[in-house]
Amino acid sequence: MYSQAKVIAGGLAHIPVVIAVFYFILTTFNKRALKFVEESKAKKPEVKVVEPKKVDVSKAEVQKTEATKVVKKKHADVPVNIYRPKTPYEGTVIDNYSLLEEGAIGRVNHITFDLKDSNPFLNYVEGQSIGIMPAGEDANGKPHKLRLYSIASTRHGDDFNGNTVSLCVRQLQYEKDGETINGICSTYLCDIKPGDKVKITGPVGKEMLLPDEEDANIVMLATGTGIAPMRAYLRRMFEATEKEKNKWNFRGKAWLFMGAPKSANLLYEEDLQRYLSENPNNFKYTKAISREQQNAKGGRMYIQDRVLESANELFNMIEDEKTHIYLCGLKGMEPGIDEAMTKAAEEKGLNWAELRPQLKKAGRWHVETY
Repeated sequence: MYSQAKVIAGGLAHIPVVIAVFYFILTTFNKRALKFVEESKAKKPEVKVVEPKKVDVSKAEVQKTEATKVVKKKHADVPVNIYRPKTPYEGTVIDNYSLLEEGAIGRVNHITFDLKDSNPFLNYVEGQSIGIMPAGEDANGKPHKLRLYSIASTRHGDDFNGNTVSLCVRQLQYEKDGETINGICSTYLCDIKPGDKVKITGPVGKEMLLPDEEDANIVMLATGTGIAPMRAYLRRMFEATEKEKNKWNFRGKAWLFMGAPKSANLLYEEDLQRYLSENPNNFKYTKAISREQQNAKGGRMYIQDRVLESANELFNMIEDEKTHIYLCGLKGMEPGIDEAMTKAAEEKGLNWAELRPQLKKAGRWHVETY
């Protein structure tokens, strides 16, 4: 039999062996664990950086994207501010004559200036304006303020030689304290004579420019001297010499809505009737003569009444992306036109309050009122 002392001694003798075995197992486990981690890293799939695939975007797709973003087309090579108020050009008056027939209301003149001596040359394009600095001083002894007028001629001028610019000017008159007040600049222009010198600035403006496309449709809404830029557009479209010089053959449809108080106040009527007879498939001319015609309700006929009468045909054109609308005349015409457009749009199931801003962003709604 073993004594208690021997048993204890024998047990103690085995402790180093147990520790050694435990150490061996722990070391082996750690080595295998490290090996597993390394092997796992090695087997882990490599993450590749994939570059975006280059897509060949067609021209049609680019145009579609631009249409979605409603990108307004920019006009290239449009002259602006060749002459400024501090350094105006002194142009010579070539012609100044009345545009009104007997029995008309007020005073409206067509005035042409010679530009051939301007250096740099004062060139312009249809739809722009020039500034006029009337002679004399105001009550405080300061020069009269500059006034802007829409250009009524094409870039080639009325004589097609490219050396003139023309304006359509109505003399401003209003009553104040029982006295008739005449507009300073408009009276100055209506009174000037051939040979007089006039200070001219500009040109300015890109809002009323025509599109470049020959097959665009042009809807024009004008009252009074708002016909000025429309006259320039129509001459560019339909005058044979203009078309030859421009190498631009208009193939779209032009529609002029013209408002006037009396037939005698219709401006450039002879030319408009000629364009109508020579281009029946490309030009439509609708008049609203307030003191001679009645609308559907028996009241005076205004341009907005004509818009309502033509609502279906007009909005068929507006729905075409090639159609541009131009509005020019007294600022007071805007609310009436807006109301008429709202009603006309409703008849086509459209919302004018949503459509008009879209047309504006797309560069298809052009307004110049004063």
